[in-house]
Amino acid sequence: MKQKTTLKIVVDIGMTVMLLLLMTYELIGEAAYEWLGIGMFALFIIHHILNRKWSLRVFKGKYTLIRIWQTVLVIGVLITMVGSMYGEVILSKHALSFLPFKGGRAFAREIHMVSAYCGFVLISLHLGLHWSMMMGMARRFVKELPTAGRWMLHGIVAFIAGYGVYAFIRREIGHYMFLQNQYVFFDFEEPLIFLLADYVAVMALFVWVSHYFSKGLRYIIQIRKTK
Repeated sequence: MKQKTTLKIVVDIGMTVMLLLLMTYELIGEAAYEWLGIGMFALFIIHHILNRKWSLRVFKGKYTLIRIWQTVLVIGVLITMVGSMYGEVILSKHALSFLPFKGGRAFAREIHMVSAYCGFVLISLHLGLHWSMMMGMARRFVKELPTAGRWMLHGIVAFIAGYGVYAFIRREIGHYMFLQNQYVFFDFEEPLIFLLADYVAVMALFVWVSHYFSKGLRYIIQIRKTK
């Protein structure tokens, strides 16, 4: 595997882990949350530098359904990352407290909350778009499963995605995305692993949805080509 490809995988894994930890917010402490947010933004910039060829081609070539979907997700993630960082700069009490930008805290908190939860969903959808490619890489290192094993794996993934629907509702993620709730509630007596497990399931849900939605778009494109 090429060194650049390995670096891309490491950066993407790092972003995914940081994203999940960021969703626990106060359970990991404000200072840790702020530093993780900065780290996430730094990896986001590195991710785009490593994938700059895609960005340079954004105004070139034909836009198929799958390319439109990918571009919408990339723009959405970019907007939410900027919104999250804006909120962190204004609200920071630790990592960026030395900065003089402190006005409009109520607005910054709302922008930060919407950006964080919408960004979580959009990044999960973006992961789903590339899931087939990631599984292709994994097959280089993992022996091909028998048919029964593949079906069992599909069943496990479907079960986790199904639980993700319950976790999405239970954690009121949709309410935070659309500001139906102004404040995020955390149960400080709940073990951190339970909260992380729920967010992993929600991420799996949107990865699963995006993966099969993308497959549907590719199927439509293929049908159009044969006509």
